[in-house]
Amino acid sequence: MRVDARERAYVEFVTARQTHLRRIAYAICGDWGRADDVLQAALIRLYVAWPRVQRMGVEDAYVRRLVVRANVDEHRRPWRREGPGQDGPDRPVGDRDRTDRTDPTERTALFEDLQALPAMQRKTVVLRHWLGLSVEETAEELGISTGSVQSHSSRALAALHVAPSRETR
Repeated sequence: MRVDARERAYVEFVTARQTHLRRIAYAICGDWGRADDVLQAALIRLYVAWPRVQRMGVEDAYVRRLVVRANVDEHRRPWRREGPGQDGPDRPVGDRDRTDRTDPTERTALFEDLQALPAMQRKTVVLRHWLGLSVEETAEELGISTGSVQSHSSRALAALHVAPSRETR
């Protein structure tokens, strides 16, 4: 495959799927800034492997796995362990400061409850129930056993059923 055709195919894929992939990254890590960083790292790795991935026809599955792994890598970075500076912790940029996001009051209670779950439960629910992957596919993408996927999924769904925002409806 020529370089021009390779780049064109890559750009077309990323352009078509970027919004969806960004939402997946946000659902996995729970922060738009980190989601952007995680997605960028995943797309860089995808570019390197693009000819092989495209030839195999597994672009979506491959990039989802890259997003999950980039999120894990992001947690291992040394600056994640640093404490707040002299002036206290930086204030995160809220959703209302982003022009491409809806108003925070319009977000559903279910999505907020999803963000309150522990990381592995949230990842399992996103992959299994939002993206519709099988137990085996989810286990493979997260690098855990199928039993762990079922356990995390069961606990997450139970927590979502009794979440505080559910009681106010």
